[in-house]
Amino acid sequence: MLNAVIKISAGFILDLIFGDPYRFPHPVRFIGKFISFADEKLRKIKHEFSGGMLLLILTVGLTYGITYFLCSFSDLVEIFFIYTIFATNSLAKEGRKIYRSLQKGDIKSARKWLGWIVSRETAELEEEEIVRGAVETISENIVDGLIAPLFFLFFGGAPLAMAYKAVNTLDSMVGYKTPKYIRFGTASARMDDILNFLPARFTGFVLMPIAALLAGKSWRDSLRVVRRDRLNSSSPNAGHSEAAVAGALGIQLGGTSTYFGRTVEKPSIGDRNRPLHYDDIKNTIKIMYLTVIVGLILLGGVYLLVGVY
Repeated sequence: MLNAVIKISAGFILDLIFGDPYRFPHPVRFIGKFISFADEKLRKIKHEFSGGMLLLILTVGLTYGITYFLCSFSDLVEIFFIYTIFATNSLAKEGRKIYRSLQKGDIKSARKWLGWIVSRETAELEEEEIVRGAVETISENIVDGLIAPLFFLFFGGAPLAMAYKAVNTLDSMVGYKTPKYIRFGTASARMDDILNFLPARFTGFVLMPIAALLAGKSWRDSLRVVRRDRLNSSSPNAGHSEAAVAGALGIQLGGTSTYFGRTVEKPSIGDRNRPLHYDDIKNTIKIMYLTVIVGLILLGGVYLLVGVY
């Protein structure tokens, strides 16, 4: 039982040290290439929902099977996969690029770096909107980039966690409510919602208020805003972590954003006690680090207790 905790901790530490190097043969990149290939082929199926369901089954099945096969050779192989599953370092690195650009007054670079991590249009965004986009994206990814993978690592090791990442990648590639994907991507989007249901609530109601306390922020306001605003999102899960960050920092998220030429008005999350500031990006990163560390400790403790008893 302890071996699993050691492997997960080792993979997490490797992520903290190395992150996701550019040009690195990351498994998720191979998953993305397969999705692009299969997307083109399966679109020939007349019933779009069925084609999308087949895409989901093939992608998740192959990902789980290949990962299980490779991990059977060595614990080191599984640690490598665990390392690639986490996104802590990469999220922090991309967030800091935006933070430093705004700190220098270089709004053009800040827009460019934000465009690397969001699907919204960034070319015309002002400073507050850039900060909002960065905080929303980092806080949302605390669930699907960090805590949800932890859940599945403890439940089923690297193969199950990598299968989760496959679903997450499918959702990011075909789970859009656009004419092209509204039917084809439905199965992937719904599966992503289902898999993130428990991790999102555990993150918003437990982990992030604790992280806010450790960061010297308001855990009470974090929990209060989660209770009140967690469902103020088109996603049934994303609002939990966004609300926890907004409450902890005393800021308001949501508002107008443009996606693929379409303007979307998002409901507000949190209280506008003050204008957004680029320091909010740095504080969100700090809360992110603390959240995943607390999550690793708590989930690892539960895993060991269940194993003992």
